[in-house]
Amino acid sequence: MDTSQQALTHWLTARKVHWDALEAQLKPQQSPSEQPLAEARELLVGYRGVMNDLSLARRLQGTALITRYLENLFLKTHEELYRPAPHFWGRLGDLYHIDVPLLMRRMQRALYASLAVFVVALLVGWVLVSAYPELINLFASPAMIREVHAGRLWTDGLLNVAPSSLLSVGIAANNISVTLLSFGLGVFYGVGTLYMIGINGLMLGGAFAFAASYGLDGRLFAFIIGHGVVELSVIIIAGGLGLQLGEALIRPGTRSRLQAFQATCTDTGKVLLAATPFLLVAGIIEGFVSPNPLFGMMPRVLMGLGSGTLFWLVMLYGLPWRRGKFVRG
Repeated sequence: MDTSQQALTHWLTARKVHWDALEAQLKPQQSPSEQPLAEARELLVGYRGVMNDLSLARRLQGTALITRYLENLFLKTHEELYRPAPHFWGRLGDLYHIDVPLLMRRMQRALYASLAVFVVALLVGWVLVSAYPELINLFASPAMIREVHAGRLWTDGLLNVAPSSLLSVGIAANNISVTLLSFGLGVFYGVGTLYMIGINGLMLGGAFAFAASYGLDGRLFAFIIGHGVVELSVIIIAGGLGLQLGEALIRPGTRSRLQAFQATCTDTGKVLLAATPFLLVAGIIEGFVSPNPLFGMMPRVLMGLGSGTLFWLVMLYGLPWRRGKFVRG
């Protein structure tokens, strides 16, 4: 065993005692404590210690199991130490500002994998329909195909079909169901999630290739850009969450599969909950702005990029007006 490995083993042995003591403090007490102030001080000392240990583990061990263990311990200690007042807005603020940014950091490999599958599927869909136009029948309904043959997009008459308010509700409900399905199919060891990400990429790529063959790709882009950045971002995140779920079942680590499944569902559920309001915003844009010819290309692009940028900033870094309160590990 080399010197660095010996030093690491010695550090783990020395610190494990403190981590076990901290975990014991976090367990529910059967009776009220007679020394609450002293215990709070001990918890604060333990919190600072695990924060330093987590920082060191990230530098030395990357995404190893010890790093994940310390991240969970850090989260639990932070929640206990900075437990908000029991009201909805306080809990919601902590969800966006503390839980979600840390969980998004932990799932970055799954996010990259989800994005890669979607992009590859999109390119494959484009190439296939460009080379074999008849394959569009696999991705589009006969009514949609007839509209394009007539030189129109299937989205052109949306405002004539239903009021914008009803359109927005229906679109938001559909987006939420697709998101939940993309995540939920992760229980099939991630294969179901890969299918959902892939089929969405194929459909989008195929639709653009088919529209491009009739010179309608610019109009399709104008329709999608306003709401699509957020919608596609949430689908990719849901795909990453589903892959996380599949990985927990395939490689539960030191936990049982049930324990790994339960812990992953708790974490991923927080991210899904945080992303859902943005789907409602995207639905409103898609119902009121995207099919409305009064909005030009520039407002649509600004709306799409602005909402997408806000979405990723909140999901990755938390609420900007609470940033000073966040303690980073």
